[in-house]
Amino acid sequence: MQVRHHSAPKAFVPTTGYSQASEAAGFTRMLCISGQVPMQADGSVPEGFEAQCRLAWQNVTAQLEAAGMTLDNLLIHRTFLADRQYTMQNRAVRKELFGDRAPACTVVICDLFDATWLIEIEATAVA
Repeated sequence: MQVRHHSAPKAFVPTTGYSQASEAAGFTRMLCISGQVPMQADGSVPEGFEAQCRLAWQNVTAQLEAAGMTLDNLLIHRTFLADRQYTMQNRAVRKELFGDRAPACTVVICDLFDATWLIEIEATAVA
């Protein structure tokens, strides 16, 4: 499988560790991960955005691992934040987790299904 990341010269260049577009070729499997919320297996939800963000990413990673994949297989992720105030914390956690990886990314500020959730993440991966 080959993944290439693009940032068109006629559009703005991302400065926060993501690509404007990700292209996959030669893959045999695609994994669509439903929105992963900041909920433990026992149904508990931690307090505070950073703890919830890390847990939501742990849940994404768990889904990837269940399919024999890692963050390296991530093509795009969509992050839904309950409030704009969490933007910088979200960016910091994502940068820590991703390092040099730069899949395509969308961040949306919205009202989430459960009022206790501050973040939800869905993703698409290929292998």
